[in-house]
Amino acid sequence: MKKVTGIGGIFFKCQDTDKMKEWYKTHLGFDTDQYGATFEWRKEADPTQKGSTQWSPFAEKTTYFEPSTKEFMINYRVENLEALVEQLKAEGVTIVDEIEAFDFGKFIHIMDVEGNKIELWEPAGNE
Repeated sequence: MKKVTGIGGIFFKCQDTDKMKEWYKTHLGFDTDQYGATFEWRKEADPTQKGSTQWSPFAEKTTYFEPSTKEFMINYRVENLEALVEQLKAEGVTIVDEIEAFDFGKFIHIMDVEGNKIELWEPAGNE
């Protein structure tokens, strides 16, 4: 089974999210919105299908990365999240929460061996 198919997003803590988004917009040309920036791309195997990678600064005091104490979290794109979660459980990987489904896909959080919280995302539709 193919596990990770790409990076879905980079999330990090910062002191001032608005200032951070403005700096990246001004100096690196990011097209920012309230969540950060979304980089769209086409799948190599099927250019009719779009994909995206999210870049998001979070408030320094966010609890979203917990139980990790790290300043960042990476979101990985996956295929067949349910099957992957069952495999990870069988391998003894720490599963932080339950799979949640939204209009844009399904998510779950796991912990790696050094305590980094990882977000796994199975995009919805042809994303």
